[in-house]
Amino acid sequence: MVKSARERLKEEKKLQIIRTACKLFAERGYYNTSMPDIAKELGMSVGNLYNYFESKEELAKEVMLTVSRWVAQRLRSINEEDIPVKKKIAKLVESFFEISLKEPELIDYFLRVFLSNREIFKGGCEGFACVGEVVTEVMILLSEGVEKGELRNQDFFPAFVTVMGPMGGIVFLHGEGVLDKPLMEYAPEVSENIWNALRAR
Repeated sequence: MVKSARERLKEEKKLQIIRTACKLFAERGYYNTSMPDIAKELGMSVGNLYNYFESKEELAKEVMLTVSRWVAQRLRSINEEDIPVKKKIAKLVESFFEISLKEPELIDYFLRVFLSNREIFKGGCEGFACVGEVVTEVMILLSEGVEKGELRNQDFFPAFVTVMGPMGGIVFLHGEGVLDKPLMEYAPEVSENIWNALRAR
């Protein structure tokens, strides 16, 4: 079904609201950012903002779902490549670091809002619900590695943390300004560490 110009404009505005809310929530924190703050940043009325999202909680959940979808799309494109799993892990790390450099608010939102304010994500965002697409792509990557004999077979959750933990940790340290080198220079070593932790012996 072809969308009308009005529907496309509404979707574009909704995306603009999500990006702006993501940026403000990440910079100021969820509780220090109000709907009027978001509306002011967008140059729109608060009433109009509520036409798109009924509450700040709903907006926060939609931001997380959208961020997850964007990151998952990057992972999916890597998963679809016909290359060894070791190379996919390297590209995954590089892609994650690129996102954090080009759009730091996306990763900051996950680290500083989603993980730190779990109470506001109840009712539809518990567990992996809001990051399900990312989890699915990591699961596909790990499963493919096991099937090809490149990765050892193990419980999913430790493997998932082994992939995501180092990436999130180094990006957090980058955001805190404590790294000695530019973030991308750490990509080869981080990917090698993940590979060595997961590879079949």
